[in-house]
Amino acid sequence: MIFVRLTGAQSDTQFNVDRVEQGASQILEAVRIEPNVYRPAPFSDQANATRPFVPAVPVLPYFLDLPLITGNESPHTPHIAVTANPWPAAVAVYDAPIDANYGFNTYCQGRSTIGVTQTPLNASAFGVIDRGAPLRVKLASDQLESIARETLLSGGNLAAIGDGSGANWEIFQFERAKLVAPDTYELGQRLRRQYGTDGLVPAAWPVGSVFVLLNGVPNQIGLRSSDRDVQRHFRIGPAHRGYDDPAYEHLVETFEGTGLRPYPPAHLEANSNGADVDFSWIRRTRSDGDDWGWGDVPLGEESEQYLIQIIVGGNVKRQVFSATAQYRYLQADQFSDNVTGVYEVRVAQISERFGPGLFASHIVGG
Repeated sequence: MIFVRLTGAQSDTQFNVDRVEQGASQILEAVRIEPNVYRPAPFSDQANATRPFVPAVPVLPYFLDLPLITGNESPHTPHIAVTANPWPAAVAVYDAPIDANYGFNTYCQGRSTIGVTQTPLNASAFGVIDRGAPLRVKLASDQLESIARETLLSGGNLAAIGDGSGANWEIFQFERAKLVAPDTYELGQRLRRQYGTDGLVPAAWPVGSVFVLLNGVPNQIGLRSSDRDVQRHFRIGPAHRGYDDPAYEHLVETFEGTGLRPYPPAHLEANSNGADVDFSWIRRTRSDGDDWGWGDVPLGEESEQYLIQIIVGGNVKRQVFSATAQYRYLQADQFSDNVTGVYEVRVAQISERFGPGLFASHIVGG
């Protein structure tokens, strides 16, 4: 290979000689070239890094129709908690009145701390520290931490335990979180039945109950007030894929709007007044109820009204309404209801938007 460089007024020009003809004179056939073409390319000796393929896997979503906690929530709108392994960049929620023509509802940007209980959680007293056996929880991801008593009393380590359905959740807090196995914690020193959920706590939450940490990651979906108690279809999955992808979970849910549900009354008591029985109770509120100043807590409803039921053997013998936090069960009414021995009285506050809330219960004659 022969290169020839000719110097000109502007710059040098280089040619690659392909053919030389010898005779009385030399005839050269050459092609103009760019010298940089023949210089080695600056390739790195290291291979380019490539990301491993991460398949889209189904996510694990739970809807939580919760009472008001901060007071800033939409009262009729449920929360959604989602986890997955591996976690996609974001999870999308689509909804529709039927299983077709879905519209985008919301994004879940963060993975919720979700687990499954490995020990039962027995019912306990309301308003005092539950010092019973630790609750063991196996987490799908993340971790739990112990907190100081002052932080606990200020609302720290708030969590929900339930059967996985939309509305059946008890809200509680825990002070101690002890790591006892990989991703497994024992939760002790608990405050139970928070935010008016004392009216639905069973005798025990069984092994296999769902645990969700309410640390601000579970977020509310979009739901119109008119869609309360109306069945809706949801598709939930990796946001970078369409809702018809096999990685999406299909759920059908109905939400009653628990943030509108009145709390059960407190301190339901029965006192004999001759042959009559006087029942009295203390009203609670679902919003702004932590003010320890002078006076009663805010009503929280458009009007004060209660539903009172007299129960014998599981059957409702009498159902009445009261506009005050008291009711007198007359002897004549007892005779008319054929109530002579042990019976149960149940009282619930009524919301004009929600209806009767959770009941407080008291056994009479037992």
